[in-house]
Amino acid sequence: MTRGLTEGAPRSRWSKRVLVTACACGGSIVLAVLGAIAFVDVNRYKPQCEAVATRALGMDVCIGRLGLGMFPVVHMSAQDGRIVTDQGLVVASAKRVDITVAWLPLLRGQVRVGRIELVQPRLAVERDRQGRLNIEKLKRAVSLLGTLDGSRLSVADGTIDYADGGQAFEITGCTLDVHRMRFAGDAALPLPKRLSIRAEFGCGRIRTTNVILSALKGSVTGEAGVYEVGPVTMQMFGGRAVARVRADCSGDVPRYQVSYSLPDFRIEEFLRVLSPKAAADGEMDFSASVSMQGTTPGRMLQTLAGEASLRGENLVLEGADFDRNIARFKSSQNFSLVDVGAVFFAGPLGLVVTKGYNFAGLLGHSGGSSRIRTLVSDWSIDHGVARTKDVAMATLQNRIALEGRLDFVNERFDGLTMAVIDAGGCARVRQSIHGSFAAPTVDQPRVLRSLAGPMLGLYRDARSLFPARPCEAFYSGSVAPPG
Repeated sequence: MTRGLTEGAPRSRWSKRVLVTACACGGSIVLAVLGAIAFVDVNRYKPQCEAVATRALGMDVCIGRLGLGMFPVVHMSAQDGRIVTDQGLVVASAKRVDITVAWLPLLRGQVRVGRIELVQPRLAVERDRQGRLNIEKLKRAVSLLGTLDGSRLSVADGTIDYADGGQAFEITGCTLDVHRMRFAGDAALPLPKRLSIRAEFGCGRIRTTNVILSALKGSVTGEAGVYEVGPVTMQMFGGRAVARVRADCSGDVPRYQVSYSLPDFRIEEFLRVLSPKAAADGEMDFSASVSMQGTTPGRMLQTLAGEASLRGENLVLEGADFDRNIARFKSSQNFSLVDVGAVFFAGPLGLVVTKGYNFAGLLGHSGGSSRIRTLVSDWSIDHGVARTKDVAMATLQNRIALEGRLDFVNERFDGLTMAVIDAGGCARVRQSIHGSFAAPTVDQPRVLRSLAGPMLGLYRDARSLFPARPCEAFYSGSVAPPG
């Protein structure tokens, strides 16, 4: 019994020595291979790397310089990478791209990206007259998304440029931190139905043709085709906007719900978009809650439904005295109620409506100032058409109301009429605007009932034109007449 134990002990010690020796030899071989790789100039293989990337992305890829590291994970870097069109135009670039790849899957012949870091990336997107994007060939890269399963993505100091005919915007100072991406389910399913994601993003500034937004921050979470974006915050017109978006892509047709609020924004900041000479003072509140569905922007606009509201009190507009101009209407041939109504469209909604008409005419050189005690601009939206619910304002001496529709689908004013109304809600002077947002037609103002004050004498001889009978109320909303 004792002899068996003494014979077994040397045999066990011998086995351990063999195992240690084998591991040491194997480790030495691995270290030798890794050491040899570490001293290889990977830039000798840059043409082959560029060719592989070009085939994978569907567009020509150019790389400035490559780097390779082996510990603790495989680490690859590319300096000054560019993606170019057949015409040699750069559509995407990055100062540096860092990629880490896990060792164990790689030893099994599988590529699993652990992290991708983009430093100073820039994307230049352009849509031509036929509606084609200059980056359409990059759709081929969707097939590579499986390698990002479980990986992280970060972006530092990114820039996006977009141009579509006369529309353009630039987004700068962007950051993105995707904590984890997962792709579950059948690979044949659309990507939104498979992706699970949690991320934060931000941008320093967004510059459009007319507006500059800043300090954008937000987050996105989602899985199984349902995504929540928000709260998204940004600085706009001197106020802080907050937005939330819910995108349900689990069905055949994506559905979206959007809520947006911009409290306490400065009216002078908005009016400067229309005219650099704008002078005003006061705060306004804008809010909107809408839903839409569809796979194209056109279809989503056709299904747009919800409500939008603009409110303000004690606003001062410099450059024109509304009350004086209304009282002197007979001699003020250049006066236009439609100009006065520009303030009904203040805020994000107005940027679309006012693009083809010089609404800044209200800030002309007639002198004086106008004080708006109360302004209400409430709209309902159905199938892409906004209808007035309660749209009116009260100055010190007058009430001005608006009724009609804004057709965003066809970009047209539809039966939109502005009116000076009396205490009973009857229209005394009215003016209509119709036609496209880009080139509207503004009718001449029509006097329907005698104006008080200095105007009374001008119409004393034409009293037969104004029968003394009750009128059909033009306005019956919440804005009270001047007291």
